[in-house]
Amino acid sequence: MFSQLSIDPVRPAEIPAEETILALGRQVLESTESWKVGKTFSKGTVQTLSRAKGPGDGAPWYCRISEHTKEDATFDEFWSKIGVNKAENEKEFISAIKKVTLVKQISETQSIWTMYYTFPPPVSPRVFTVLQTIHFHELAPRTGLVVSIPVDLSGPGDEELATLEEKGTKGRYVSVERVFELDDGIVEWRMATSSTPGGSIPNFITEGSMPGQIAADVPHFLKWFHTVRN
Repeated sequence: MFSQLSIDPVRPAEIPAEETILALGRQVLESTESWKVGKTFSKGTVQTLSRAKGPGDGAPWYCRISEHTKEDATFDEFWSKIGVNKAENEKEFISAIKKVTLVKQISETQSIWTMYYTFPPPVSPRVFTVLQTIHFHELAPRTGLVVSIPVDLSGPGDEELATLEEKGTKGRYVSVERVFELDDGIVEWRMATSSTPGGSIPNFITEGSMPGQIAADVPHFLKWFHTVRN
């Protein structure tokens, strides 16, 4: 029974129903309203929040929230880069991602991707493989949702899919990302995530850097977006 989002991976044969994944993703985002408020970044434009590891969690959760005017990007512009080709776009603005590969297209709204990250020594490369579930709600307020859950390709029957993963230490992350249209064309971009880098990196090191790391994705995205904006 798939009853909560966590860093525990699923096998391709056991992928939960899309509606289940989306409902659990919405639950996580709603719960962020009561998470512990943390630091702000990017001159106060990105607020971070966190939640300690709870029952069934493999790791603590972190969240970032930012609001954007049309000058930054419109709702449609945000969704065109987050709701479409998300992994390929992230490779363009997250410098640690060196390669992304589509492992399996399950449906128009579900696909398995593997991402290969490199870091400065002594940290060895990391491989993250996730199932992305995408949902777009057209009625006002327009909402785009992407839920990513970790996938394990090491089991019997998945050997062919596993050949698409790069060699590296297996990390795992789960994330829920929402683009939400507010009044006057303002867009709220909210992302909550829980992760483990795998290998021998102490938890306190990764957890201490998480708020700043996820917050940095916002200016990195905007800087990249403005170079490709039509």
